[in-house]
Amino acid sequence: MLENIFTLLMLVMLQAVLGFDNLLYISLESKKAPIAEQKRVRKVGILVAIALRIGLLFLLVSIIDYFQEPFSFLTGGIENVAEFAFNGHSIIVLIGGGFIIYTAIKEIWHMIGTSDLENSEMVDQKSKKTANGAIVSIVIMNLVFSFDSILAAIGLTSEIQNPTTAFIIMAIAIVASGLLMLFLADRVSTFLAKNRMYEVLGLFILFIVGIMLVTEGGHLAHIKLFGNEIVPMSKTTFYFVIAILVIVDIVQGRYQKKLLLESKK
Repeated sequence: MLENIFTLLMLVMLQAVLGFDNLLYISLESKKAPIAEQKRVRKVGILVAIALRIGLLFLLVSIIDYFQEPFSFLTGGIENVAEFAFNGHSIIVLIGGGFIIYTAIKEIWHMIGTSDLENSEMVDQKSKKTANGAIVSIVIMNLVFSFDSILAAIGLTSEIQNPTTAFIIMAIAIVASGLLMLFLADRVSTFLAKNRMYEVLGLFILFIVGIMLVTEGGHLAHIKLFGNEIVPMSKTTFYFVIAILVIVDIVQGRYQKKLLLESKK
């Protein structure tokens, strides 16, 4: 019993840590919906994603071997130039990582290519996503983000003898982490709205998340380029890079304020 409780606590912590980048994406994506609908978009998107995560958990438990086995028609390449062996897991991770990189680059390009961000936002209202469109994007990316965390959860509960108990523990951890995201989503969005200079930091964090997913997907697909296998970015490296980005952003912000104060003298 105590072992199961400890496993549950470990899973909740794992889901919470891995859900940070997901929460950041939700906050940025919800901004594309009409202003009056943004709060509802975040709430509905997360709730739907929680339900689908449970369904994804049940699916992966049932057919996990199929997702890990390479597809015969996606295996091959040219020796010493490019080799690959794609499976279901690698394809999902690669597509998700590529989409996140595309989203981050597009938003960064919009920031640096627009001379008047305030007026630009007013003009862009017509081209923004509908609330349902934003919800669909949040749900899809939530599932992509949760794929690895669910597989990690399956690994952590592999020693539990009773499959039903293991499934219940994983489901509780998913619901708990989802409710935590639901609690924090509005607060993160409000913080970014009041401190817009951190949007750039958030987008670069998403960009690095995309790179991490692409390298992980390339590793899962056993991709070799000119005889060199793609190595996934370790979680330690990821968090170290994020910490450096945050420190640089804080130092640069304070230095900029100091320069502004000196220029006013």
